Amino acid sequence: MAINWFPGHMHKARKEIKKVMPQMDLIIEVLDARIPFSSENPLVPSLRGDTPLIKVLNKRDLADPAVTAEWQTWLEKERGVRTITLTHNQRTEALDILRLAADMTPGHDRQKSALRVMILGIPNVGKSTLINTLAGRPAAKTGNEPAVTRAQQAIKLPDNILLYDTPGFLWPKLSPEACGYRLAITGAIRAAVLDFEDIAMFEADYLLQAYPDQVLKRYGLEETPQDGLALMDAIAARRRFFARGGIPDLHKVSEVLLNEFRAGTLGRISLETPAMIEQEKREVADATAAD
Repeated sequence: MAINWFPGHMHKARKEIKKVMPQMDLIIEVLDARIPFSSENPLVPSLRGDTPLIKVLNKRDLADPAVTAEWQTWLEKERGVRTITLTHNQRTEALDILRLAADMTPGHDRQKSALRVMILGIPNVGKSTLINTLAGRPAAKTGNEPAVTRAQQAIKLPDNILLYDTPGFLWPKLSPEACGYRLAITGAIRAAVLDFEDIAMFEADYLLQAYPDQVLKRYGLEETPQDGLALMDAIAARRRFFARGGIPDLHKVSEVLLNEFRAGTLGRISLETPAMIEQEKREVADATAAD
């Protein structure tokens, strides 16, 4: 199932960002550390030009630390890009972003004019919470649902920094297709447009491949299930999730898998690696060439 979510307000946000981005001295893009590629907006490079860019890998405490380190190396290969990792709501760590911003804009005299910084991020990566942490006050609206921010606003930060908050926006077509699934698993796409069982099946298959020991331990299983469906059936049996006639209640299992991943109950898990993404991009290129 191809997953896409691009409501009208996101199209409007994209146009507004394109209009003001050339005026910015620096860009901050907030990513989900569990899916740095899938949460990285492919529209940003074409809008950014040569403007310095800090990529913030947020929710570091939920991601696999070894994989996060691989991502930092991979992302910093791009010219003018630096990365920093954050744990949710840690002000001391967050303020390192402002110090890094100063290092990346050595020619800007903040005695004469404010450093204009745009902060971007897809829905539900923690952008608004980070803004409030940097500002030291509730300057941006936050929430557990994606797409809380609907309009741009300018927020004054210490050291004469003017931070332009922007609505979180996705893009018209999510590619590779697996990116849509990973975004859905982390909560970046509104639940109303998703098939929970389809998303959870994708997650279950991946967990068995990449983190089988954590799965067995969490759900008290002695043997590794053959595939994602078998894992979901096994969880239903262990948790006694049955519908009428003793049929496994896969919807309830799906909710458990998704909620426990998002809460970190399954452990520190990353849903993608640089090697995976390189392979997926090759497959997309091959498929496009064959058409």
